[in-house]
Amino acid sequence: MKKHIILSITILSLFISCKRSWLEIVPQGLLVAVTTDDYDKLMNDPLFYVSPSSGGWGEPQLMGDEVAAETPYFINKSPVRDALFQWLDSIYPTPAITPPAIKAHLTNMYPLNKIIEEVGDSKGGTDAQKRGIRAEALATRAWTIFQLANYYCKPYTAASATTDPGYPFTTKASVTNAEFQRGTLKGTYDFIIKDLTDALADIPAKQLVVTRMSRPAVEGLLGKVYLFMGRYDDALPLLKDALTHVAANGQTSLYNYNQTLGTGGSFLPIHAISGPNGPNLQLADMKQSVLSKIFYSGFFNGNQTGSDGLVLTPQAQALFGASDLRLLFYTNKNIDNSLNPGGRIRKYGQPYQTFSYTRYGLELAELYLLSAECKARTGDLGGAVLDVEMLRKNRMPVADATVPSAIAGNQTALVKFIIDERIREFAMEGYRWFDMRRLSVDPLYAGITFTHTMYNADGTTTVYTLRQPNRLVMKFPRLYVDANPEMQDNP
Repeated sequence: MKKHIILSITILSLFISCKRSWLEIVPQGLLVAVTTDDYDKLMNDPLFYVSPSSGGWGEPQLMGDEVAAETPYFINKSPVRDALFQWLDSIYPTPAITPPAIKAHLTNMYPLNKIIEEVGDSKGGTDAQKRGIRAEALATRAWTIFQLANYYCKPYTAASATTDPGYPFTTKASVTNAEFQRGTLKGTYDFIIKDLTDALADIPAKQLVVTRMSRPAVEGLLGKVYLFMGRYDDALPLLKDALTHVAANGQTSLYNYNQTLGTGGSFLPIHAISGPNGPNLQLADMKQSVLSKIFYSGFFNGNQTGSDGLVLTPQAQALFGASDLRLLFYTNKNIDNSLNPGGRIRKYGQPYQTFSYTRYGLELAELYLLSAECKARTGDLGGAVLDVEMLRKNRMPVADATVPSAIAGNQTALVKFIIDERIREFAMEGYRWFDMRRLSVDPLYAGITFTHTMYNADGTTTVYTLRQPNRLVMKFPRLYVDANPEMQDNP
């Protein structure tokens, strides 16, 4: 008989509240997973879906090439921020500093592996319930490994995936496991695909809340994995199914900024400090989420990262049309309320006064853009235009949402337009880092380079150039290298 692990969990009541009768079985905070209902509640652990102060994509937020920095407001926060922005070889050179993202992901792997191993033998519950919970854990584990692979492995290319190092992970629920083998990148992605494919067989079509994995979430994530591998024909049917099932579930929809930022709109008034009252200020707003995972993306609070001093590059700013309502989430004032002398813009907010959040699980906006990109790359230009315009007409006046005809009829131009739309929708939120990696091995972007600019107080600039291909992959933190001396680090 399998041993049941005692899991110490701090129960947060952000989105999910546990029944008092269940908590009273054992002292609150010390929960023994025995019944199927117990395992179901373990999947409500807030660590799976919210990083309220650190973690998430805080590191990628600083590494995307759509951001620049105003030196006076950027410096003197954290050496980690400096290293990330400069794309230095070593971000975490001492064991004393642990990256919040990898720490959170590896912490989550243990309960996920326990649920996968044990829920089938749990007491009570139907076989369908047990298989559904296991499917959620499989999909969440796959999502977790996919995140880590996009930090610590090379971008996927079929030609080298059988020899490129993979990500070291374990499928065993053991706190004493001391050996981690990297394997190959192909092996890592094969495992991710298998977990997601196995999950699809049993995953619930719809959940009570979108913090839990559902069928459209798993379909969308598997489609995204295939897209990141360059397997567009495999990705497209999954992305189409995901959009169909999102609509059928009726839980997720886009905000129409023409309404929410129009007269009497719910995002108004635009506050001088915090900006529009949009979902970035609301931790519990899941309206646009297919799979809700949220991280704190605001100012430095001792969390090693933070958005202090970040502005859009002039190139990224130029991607927005004058009527694009997404611009209303930016200000041309610095945090001291002075006008930015170069006209550069940043997301609204003030240190210690506003708390900003980013969704990074699977947003409906991204699902439309993933579908549009796959359609464009596989030759369905008309379908791609419809998908990207579906997003755009909710972000600007309908008359301005149309893809220009010269772009709509040109496959390469349309793919690049859709990639640019990802910047317009997700700028300064970490998404661009992951796109930079895959575009670096995309023939359509051959020769692409990435730079960061610091705008100094005296009017000069300091420019950093990302050294490819090595710095598209992070080196493992010193703490993990020291603990696993036989594990191959990245160059």
